[in-house]
Amino acid sequence: MGEDSPGAGASGRSLGTRRGTGEPAERGRTTIADGVVAKIAGLAARDVVGVHAMGGGLSRTFGAVRDRVSTGTKPATRGVKAEVGEVQTALDLEIVVEYGVSIGEVARTVRENVIAAVERMTGLEVVEVNIAVDDVKLPEGEDDEDEDQERRLQ
Repeated sequence: MGEDSPGAGASGRSLGTRRGTGEPAERGRTTIADGVVAKIAGLAARDVVGVHAMGGGLSRTFGAVRDRVSTGTKPATRGVKAEVGEVQTALDLEIVVEYGVSIGEVARTVRENVIAAVERMTGLEVVEVNIAVDDVKLPEGEDDEDEDQERRLQ
């Protein structure tokens, strides 16, 4: 019995406080789904003054129908496509801007806001944010084409 050291179990292995090696934060992997990054980017883009809506004409039309049928909430990922790798992500956004704003300034601000939000929340490096301006929201009364299209869908 003298061969067993104090703290040794029946197999002779130590039952001490030996733990895994390395920092706890580095034990395991974290994966972030494309949809999570797209949602963060969509919400960050909507926060920018001058962005009226997200998505192109067709996706907005189908989205409007879907919103009326469902809970009425706007999906945060409409108009956003994210490609997520292990440490980097790339984003494509489709936006509609308000009439009268500087499209270049709105696009720059959207890009900055999206990059800051995604990098802060996910730790991923945003390598590019491509922005397609698909429409301009005209002042009330001048946007009859969209209203006619919505009426036809009802």
